[in-house]
Amino acid sequence: MKRLLSVVGLAVALAGCCTCNGPKDSGTAFARDALQKYVDSGELPGAVNVFYKDGVQETCCIGYADVGAKRPITLDDVYMQCSQTKGFCGVTIAILVEEGKITLDDPVSKYLPEFKELWVEKKNEDGSRTLVKAKNELTVRMVMNHTGGFPFELPNGIAMGGWSRRMPLRSVAATAASQPIAFEPGTKAQYSNVGIDIGAAVVEVVTGKRWEDFLKERVLDPLGMKDSGFWPTDSQLAKKIELYDIKDGQPPQWKEQADWMQRPYNDDRVFSSAGAGLWTTARDQLKFYKMLMNLGVGENGVRILKDETVKSILAVSTRPTSKTADGKDFGGYSLGLTAPVTDGDDAWFGHGGAWGTNCMVNWHKKELKLWAVQERGGKRPWNKDREEAAGKFFKHMIDNTGADAYTGRLK
Repeated sequence: MKRLLSVVGLAVALAGCCTCNGPKDSGTAFARDALQKYVDSGELPGAVNVFYKDGVQETCCIGYADVGAKRPITLDDVYMQCSQTKGFCGVTIAILVEEGKITLDDPVSKYLPEFKELWVEKKNEDGSRTLVKAKNELTVRMVMNHTGGFPFELPNGIAMGGWSRRMPLRSVAATAASQPIAFEPGTKAQYSNVGIDIGAAVVEVVTGKRWEDFLKERVLDPLGMKDSGFWPTDSQLAKKIELYDIKDGQPPQWKEQADWMQRPYNDDRVFSSAGAGLWTTARDQLKFYKMLMNLGVGENGVRILKDETVKSILAVSTRPTSKTADGKDFGGYSLGLTAPVTDGDDAWFGHGGAWGTNCMVNWHKKELKLWAVQERGGKRPWNKDREEAAGKFFKHMIDNTGADAYTGRLK
C-alpha cells in the first residue's frame, strides 16, 4: 500500500529541532532555521542533522520518521545507511594492516586464489568484444578504493533481493572473479560495491571469522554501537525511518521498499553486504564518525586504531595521483571512504549513502557534519541550505572561541 504525504499534515506543529543528550549543547539552531520551511511545505519528510566542533554539538531532529503515523524522527530510529557501510569495511581492513596481518599491496589472490587470473573486456570499434588476460595484479588497495575494474553490482543483484539478500561474501567474491572486469586493475576508477565485498572476503580469510562478526567484535561493540547490525529486530523496524521518493514540486511519496533493499529485512535469508547492507541509527553513526574524527579513539575513550593509521590510509586517498586513460583525475578515495588526495586543515573525509545519508569529518579541526534521511530522487534543495547552515555554525564556534579567550572565560 502506498501513502501520499499531505502537505497540510506536515504544516502542523512538528517536532522542530530537538536537543538530545550528549556533548555540550551549542545553543544554536542554524540547521532548524534552514530546514523548517521545507518540512512546513511538505517537501522534506524528516531528518536528523548534527554539527559538531571541539566538544560542542548542534543536534536537530526535524519532522517525521513516518509522516503517515506522525511519528517524530529521533536519533534512535534505525535506517538503511547503504554505502556508508563501506567505511566500516575500510576500518576492518585498516585494523588488519595495523596488526601486520595484511598489506594494502598484497595480491587479493594471496587470500582468494580465484583472483589469480582475471580477464579484461575490451570493446572493439565494430561493436564486438574480446577478452584479454589482465596484466596487473589485483591488490587489496585496489578493491577498497574502487580501482579494481569491478562493476557497481553483480549482474543479478536486484533479482537476488538486493544488497542484503544476494549471497555470502565469499560467494560474491567468487562470482566476481569468474566475470570479466572493465579495465586493467589500478588504471581507472569505477565505483563498486562488489570490490568492497571482496575486501570483506579477504578479512574473513585472514581472521577466520565472518566479516560481520569481526566488525561487531572489533568496532561496533567497543564503540557501544548497540543498535547497528545486518539483522534489525522487529521492534527496531517498527520505528525505522521510512523511505520516501522525493518529487520536485510535489509531496514525497512513501516507498514500501527499494529494489536494492528488499523485504523481509531480518530473516535467515539475509547476508551481510560490506558495500551497502549495515543498518544503524544517527546516535550510533555519530559514535563511528567521531572515532574517525578523533583519529581512532571513540567518544567513550576506547581506541580502535592508532592515530597514524587513520591519518595515512583512511583520512587521505590511497589512489594513484595520476590521471585515468581518458584523461580524467581519479579523485580522492581511501579505504571505503571518500578522502582528499592531499591532506590539510580543510581536508574532510567520510561517506554518503544511496538514500541521502552523509557524514563527513575533519580531524584537524575536530569538526563533523551528519545528515540522516531516507529519501530517493528529486533535487533536494535543502542540501545547499544545510551546507550554508554548517558554515554558519563553524564560524559561530570560531567567533565564540575567540571571544571567550579574549574575556578569559576559557580559564
